[in-house]
Amino acid sequence: MILIADSGSSKTIWSLLLPSGETVTCRTSGINPFYLDVPEIISMLRAEYTLMQTGITAVFFYGAGCTPARKTVLREALHDFFGVERMEINSDLLGTARAMCRDKPGIACILGTGSNSCYYDGIDIVENVSPLGYVLGNEGGGDALGKKLLSDVLKKQLPETIRDAFFSSCKLSAEDILERIYRQPFPNRFLASFTHFIAAHIAVPELEQLVEHSFREFFVRNVLQYQQAKMLPLYFTGSVAYVFQRQLYRVAEALGMEIKEVVQTPMEGLREYHWGELIINN
Repeated sequence: MILIADSGSSKTIWSLLLPSGETVTCRTSGINPFYLDVPEIISMLRAEYTLMQTGITAVFFYGAGCTPARKTVLREALHDFFGVERMEINSDLLGTARAMCRDKPGIACILGTGSNSCYYDGIDIVENVSPLGYVLGNEGGGDALGKKLLSDVLKKQLPETIRDAFFSSCKLSAEDILERIYRQPFPNRFLASFTHFIAAHIAVPELEQLVEHSFREFFVRNVLQYQQAKMLPLYFTGSVAYVFQRQLYRVAEALGMEIKEVVQTPMEGLREYHWGELIINN
């Protein structure tokens, strides 16, 4: 059996490939080794992971925060929990590139809780503009959309009807919001949670403009830094890209770029990419 994980900052999708050809999946909280240490990851897996834990021959983990410096944290935690020696830990960006581009060059992008992008040559990530996280970057990501929404609400930059709808829907005061952002863990997840409100009110011109402006920033400050951006197809994964794909396609077209495909998660492509590994091992 082979276990594949696709992990963002908010959630992790686990897919177990069985010798019979079937797959079973489950979800846990996001596992980002930049924010979580070994005991915290193990504790979360014990509480939330529901698939088989033994008999797994290889683990392929693709996740946010899986930089070379932080991979050891995740490797230690996964080895302790699954007892598997064969383990490949890569960035969620490589997972998106493998799932979407396969063996062809392309620009692979993620718009989820955060954002990221790369130029992929069909084998490896050749170039990556650092997203810089939710404080300095993550343009187009859910945390950037949430940050802009909250700022506009609290500074009264949106129509009163929308501000009233926000406070009625979210049941939070200004003090609650500041407490969650500046004094509690995972402010990026908190910020990204407000994409649900934006999606529910996307017919409001000011909110649609907010989304499109953030997407334009993503393209200009990230994607257009790649010389190949206007010559290669663009592929997107992530809940924000999927939910707001109408706005995403519109902005890309205005900037002269072609989006080939948008999917919510790269897991189906990753299963196909690793399927041969299961056949060889059996």
